[in-house]
Amino acid sequence: MLYTIAVVMVVLWLLGLITSNTMGGFIHILLVIAIVVVLLRIING
Repeated sequence: MLYTIAVVMVVLWLLGLITSNTMGGFIHILLVIAIVVVLLRIING
């Protein structure tokens, strides 16, 4: 479940980079959160 959310956030971040919309800062924050969640899942097994 968390992995799916992380993938969706990465896709939204990439779309934000392509479209350069005003939500870019928010999407970058979501990307950082997604990376942290994935790393925690990997570390905890």
